[in-house]
Amino acid sequence: MRITLIGAGRVATHLATTLGVEHQIVQIFSRNLDHAKALANQVNAQAINQSEQLNQQTDLVIVAVSDQSIPAVIQSIATYLPNSLIVHTSGSTSLDTLGQIHPRVGVFYPLQTFSFEREVDWSETPLFVEASHADDLALLTVLAHSLSNRVYQYSSKQRQTLHLAAVFACNFSNYCYDMAKQIVDAEQVDFSLLFPLIVETANKVTVSDPKLMQTGPAMRGDQNILNMHSQLLAVSQREDLNKLYELMSEGIFKRHHLH
Repeated sequence: MRITLIGAGRVATHLATTLGVEHQIVQIFSRNLDHAKALANQVNAQAINQSEQLNQQTDLVIVAVSDQSIPAVIQSIATYLPNSLIVHTSGSTSLDTLGQIHPRVGVFYPLQTFSFEREVDWSETPLFVEASHADDLALLTVLAHSLSNRVYQYSSKQRQTLHLAAVFACNFSNYCYDMAKQIVDAEQVDFSLLFPLIVETANKVTVSDPKLMQTGPAMRGDQNILNMHSQLLAVSQREDLNKLYELMSEGIFKRHHLH
């Protein structure tokens, strides 16, 4: 399959390097030509930064840009790719909004967190596909199965719900790790001491209901410990962390004690 990537960020980089093993990456498009060249050199593709340079012989165009940019980007390239299937990689953008722009649109959404520094296990990464036409859905399903053992045909609403849950499971939990590091850094305590706890907590929720795995002073209703922690945060003048601590503790208590 001949594939063009729109974008040269984290998602585009992982997709291009992985898909490039079995498919031809034709072009890498980025407004920043240096970024396009850096990725294109990795996958033996042409780097471009103008819509009129797009190759119309491309079978599939993957738009891997920020969610808010997707409609405008597809609007800008659709004229130059009248027959190509154009898909985005967003968990939150509805397919319906794109169908008004281009006749062949779809979704190729990997539920994963991407960084330049780490490889991704694509075989275990859930991939969600959606398309405006049955033939295109079949094509995306086959492509997804070439990467992952976990491929799902979900609706836009299901995918948006999953994306919301992913923000809690990934983005918010990572911010909790960041807050934990701020707390120990302030007293020159080694953050790596928390690593076994972090890993075990993550492992437990993969085999059991997170509600059943909840522990801690808020779940027990241990007001003495809650007050002590609040005092420590007050002394350190971290009112922002104190507010979050109280809010999350209250939520945990209600979840386990109020019906």
